[in-house]
Amino acid sequence: MEPSDDKSIMRARDFWAALILMAVSVFFLWRTADIPLFNTTQGGVAGVAWYNSAAIVPLGIFLAMLVLSVVLLVVAIRAGGAQRALTSAGLGWDRAEALRFATLAVIFLSYIAALVPRVDFIICSGLLITALIYGYHEGHTRRMVLAAGVMALAGIAALVLHFPQSEWSAHGDDWIALALWIGLTCWMLWTGHRSRVFRITPWIAIGAPLILVCAMAFGFRQNVPNRSGLIFSKIEYHYYVTLRPLWRT
Repeated sequence: MEPSDDKSIMRARDFWAALILMAVSVFFLWRTADIPLFNTTQGGVAGVAWYNSAAIVPLGIFLAMLVLSVVLLVVAIRAGGAQRALTSAGLGWDRAEALRFATLAVIFLSYIAALVPRVDFIICSGLLITALIYGYHEGHTRRMVLAAGVMALAGIAALVLHFPQSEWSAHGDDWIALALWIGLTCWMLWTGHRSRVFRITPWIAIGAPLILVCAMAFGFRQNVPNRSGLIFSKIEYHYYVTLRPLWRT
């Protein structure tokens, strides 16, 4: 296949990806519109400033996603992606692409529908980052399947153990997800110890969700997923009980 054909196929797939991202962004922006931005209350106090509204973070995330998807769509159209989007090559349903799409769908469905509401945010996000880098960094099929399997196992455990919302504060699924995260990390480092990307992955997987959730909770004072999670509940406790009194006195 000629390089020009490869680029044409890639732009065709970018076209479809941009449309999907736009639809997802618009849907979640619509749902976020139900959260009051002005004239809100917090802790029973009326008239809380707009920048303390729980709508700020999701609005920023999905507005940015919408802008990026529009940019991707424009680039794809200018490169001729729209013209080839309805061809078999543009759809990309060969075996390898179908497997990639299916494993990614399993990973994100497990993360969004099962893990985020029930499992500690730092643990499930660290597991997600590790699974994505390990599974898709070098494009090995077996790694994709393994990464998807680990995420699915964590998601199924969370759903089976603590399906109703009344049980989301329990930590059984946290421990399972944490064990799977540690296991996948050890396997990744053992089998790919020569890869510099794999060696820095644990630092990214720990640091990124930790910084994000702490910034949301203590910097912007936003609601965060599962505040009673195994790790974040300890961080929140020591922030208010141990650290905050130090600079308030």
